[in-house]
Amino acid sequence: MRPTRSLLPRILVLAVVTAALTGAAPSAPPTRFEEGLVSTGFDDAHVSFSPDGKTLYFLRSTPDFAHWTVLVSQREGGRWGPARVAPFSGRWNDGDVTITRDGRRLFFISNRPVEGDTPRPDTEIWTMERTSAGWGPPRHVAELSSPGDEWFPTMTDDGVLFFGSERAGGRGKCDLWQARWLGDHFAAPENLGEPINTADQEIEPWISPDGRLLVFSGRGRPGGAGEYDLFVTFRCGGKWTEPRPLGAGVNSTGWDFGPRFSPDGRTFFFTSNRSDWRAPPAPMTAEQLQQRLSSPGNGLRDVYQVPASLLDLRSPCPSSER
Repeated sequence: MRPTRSLLPRILVLAVVTAALTGAAPSAPPTRFEEGLVSTGFDDAHVSFSPDGKTLYFLRSTPDFAHWTVLVSQREGGRWGPARVAPFSGRWNDGDVTITRDGRRLFFISNRPVEGDTPRPDTEIWTMERTSAGWGPPRHVAELSSPGDEWFPTMTDDGVLFFGSERAGGRGKCDLWQARWLGDHFAAPENLGEPINTADQEIEPWISPDGRLLVFSGRGRPGGAGEYDLFVTFRCGGKWTEPRPLGAGVNSTGWDFGPRFSPDGRTFFFTSNRSDWRAPPAPMTAEQLQQRLSSPGNGLRDVYQVPASLLDLRSPCPSSER
């Protein structure tokens, strides 16, 4: 992997400047991203971008989460174009797309069969390589396979893949793991251990390009607000700090997960099934009820955004270990 300039210093500078001006990272309600395209009233989730910011991927699922499809949109004239099913998706359960910052590899998860025509009972990590004609065919990453589900692969610039996994050897039902790319295959996965993994569930990690900042979704952790919440931890001298909630209104009483920063590091995106439902001032008509139930904020998942400068991303590490 060809290293490029890290997003971490830019993100941390925004956080430190905000804290210096206000005394603390201010709170502000996150807003839904691209209503009508990404956040629609359907079950929409897990946004990701190409390194140049011109291609957008996200998921659309059945309300019972039984089937999910990757959709893609292109930036056209300063706006996102219509969504279409990604060329590699549309039949199997596919999700959690991420592209390395050099643009050469795309990772995703899928229950597609490695052989035959029967879907797997679990999700596995798959990858595609960029060619002169576009993305090559999906390839199963066999060395990271397990009998349980794999989730949300993201990679550092120097080739360490972080992901969630229900494989044996963890502390809870799902833990966070890492595996280093060795040039032609991945090394055996390593559990991230304490204080990140707990006896409950840690499911989806976003790792900064330099591997020093980790944002992840976990359940049952101190400081959480609901089912799954988003936490941040920093690598100090080879060890991870005690994770803390992100703040800025990101966590809710619902599910908050799918963390991702924009390619320029200025915007933080996440998925939530928080609801905007409030009792109406008067009885609704059938048409009004249908409108509310089919709109974003109806309790199905939507994608939210918040300026990265509003998050509490100040590193607790001594300056010599940052």
